[in-house]
This record gives sequence, structure tokens and C-alpha cells, in this order.
Amino acid sequence: MMVSSKGRYALRIMLDLAQHMDDGYISLARISEREKISVKYLEAVVAILNKAGLVESQRGKEGGYRLTKTPEEYTVASIIKLTEHSIAPVSCLDSENNSCARAYHCLTLPMWARLEEIINEYLESITLKDLIEQKIK
Repeated sequence: MMVSSKGRYALRIMLDLAQHMDDGYISLARISEREKISVKYLEAVVAILNKAGLVESQRGKEGGYRLTKTPEEYTVASIIKLTEHSIAPVSCLDSENNSCARAYHCLTLPMWARLEEIINEYLESITLKDLIEQKIK
């Protein structure tokens, strides 16, 4: 599994918003300045987060973005899956229906499936709050 820059940036945006929750709505310009990510790229990533309901937006002078829930309610897995669509370590596990002709005879498939489970369980066990407080298990 390779997490793209979109996935890494989504996590960084969410962490920035979590760290600055008391500041109300946060502009993309402020996030860009703190995270050193272009506003244009932030716009694309935050649109995904907003559409999924992980953040909410407000227009105007005091506008920007904020989390819709508390940091402990967001798992790393939920953010990564939103941007990456899959955490599968191999392409044949990317969808619910494995279309690989060798699936029924593949001796390595159970190993890859278990690795996917381990990755998912681990990422589901870490919240934004855990990352902020550096309580990584």
C-alpha cells in the first residue's frame, strides 16, 4: 500500500483543523501557511473531505473549514480510505469481487488478505486525537 500525497495531505489538513478547533473556521490560506501545501491543492483535497461530511465550510470574511466531529471520532483509516479508496496491499484486493483468474488457486492471496486486515485494524485504532497527543499504539 502506498499512500498518495492526496491521502497524506488530507490527514495533515484534518490534523491542522483538529489542533486549531478553538479558532472556529480556518481558512485554507492559514492551513497552507502552516502546512506548506499550496492553496490550489488544498482546495481539491478539502472538497473531498467536505463532500464526505468530515469537515464543514462557511463562506465570508470569517469563513473557512472546521471539523464536524471531535478529533477522537476520526480514525486515520476513515481519512485514508476516503482519499485512497482502498488500503489493499495488492490490486486484486482493491474491490469486493476479486476478478483475478488465479484467485481460487493463489497461494499468496490469504497472506495479502491478512495483511490488509492488519493494516485496516491498525489504522482504525488511531484517531486524530491520538496523533496530536502522540499516543500511537
